[in-house]
Amino acid sequence: MTSLRTLGSSDLEVFPLSLGGNVFGWTADEETSFAVLDAYTAAGGNFIDTADAYSAWVEGNKGGESETIIGKWVKARGNRDDVVIATKVSQHPEYQGLSAANIKAAADASLRRLDTDHIDLYYTHFDKPEVPVEEIIGALDELVKAGKVRHIAASNISAERLRASLEFSDREGLARYVALQPHYNLVSRDTYEGPLQDLAAKEGLSAVPYFSLASGFLTGKYRPGATVDSARAEGAAKHLRSERGQKVLTALDEIAAAHEAPVATVALAWLAAQPTITAPIASARTVDQLPALLGVADLKLTDEEVDRLTQASA
Repeated sequence: MTSLRTLGSSDLEVFPLSLGGNVFGWTADEETSFAVLDAYTAAGGNFIDTADAYSAWVEGNKGGESETIIGKWVKARGNRDDVVIATKVSQHPEYQGLSAANIKAAADASLRRLDTDHIDLYYTHFDKPEVPVEEIIGALDELVKAGKVRHIAASNISAERLRASLEFSDREGLARYVALQPHYNLVSRDTYEGPLQDLAAKEGLSAVPYFSLASGFLTGKYRPGATVDSARAEGAAKHLRSERGQKVLTALDEIAAAHEAPVATVALAWLAAQPTITAPIASARTVDQLPALLGVADLKLTDEEVDRLTQASA
C-alpha cells in the first residue's frame, strides 16, 4: 500500500496525488464524479482538492457545484473521516475577496455545500494585497479556533506576502500556513521556483501544485496534427509551439518508454521529486484517466532521469 505523506507541520496524512475537483460539475457530471471519487479512494487516495468558485465559469453554474458534489458523495459513502478535503476562499461570485467578514461567510457556505462540520485544509485562493495579512490570518485563526477549519494554506501568493503572513502568525501565536498551492509543472517552473520555493523549504511548508499536467499538455496527448476533445485543449496546445515544450515531450517519451509508464505519470513523478512537493494535484474527468495519475505514487525516477527532464524544461 502506498505510504501517506505528512502535509507540512500539520497532522494531515495525505496520498501523494491530490485529486482535483475542478472538473466536478463542469466536464464531469455528478454520476461520473462519484465514479472517479470511488476509483480514487479505492486505490488508496484520500486528498481531494476543490474551491468554492468551482465551477462558476460554466454557463448556468453559480459556483460551489464541485463542493456540492463532493459533499453528496461523502455523505453517500459515509467516509468523511477517511478523506482530507481542501477548499478555497476569495473567488466565489458571491464571496469575493479576503476581508475577515468574507472569509468567515464563505467558509460557512462551503461547509453547507460540503455537508460537513469542518474543512481539513482551507486555502486563500488568490491573495488580495490590498487586505492586510493581519486581517486575513486573524479571520482564518478564528475559523481554526471555532473548529470549522483544521489547517490553513495559501495559493497564488508572493514570497513577500507569505513571509509577512508567517511572521505575523509566529509573533501573535495564531494559526500558521502549513501548505502552498502554486502553479508549477515542467513547462511552468518560474511560477514557483526561486524565492517562493526557497521560503517554503525554509519554513517547512508543503507544496501542492496545480496545473501539474499543464492543462493536459504533459499527458502527451497533444501532438502535431492531433485533435483533442477537451475544454482545455487550446491552452495545452500552445506548448507544442514552443521549443521547450517539444524538448520536454521528447524527454518524457523516452523516459516513459524506459519505465513502460504513461507520459503523464512521468511528468507527475518529476514534480513529486522536486523540493517541498508533497502531492501534485491532477484531475480526471473519467475513470479511465485515473490510472496514469495514480501511478505517481509508485514511480520513482532515477536522479539522471530527473536531471534530464530538468534540463529539457530549462
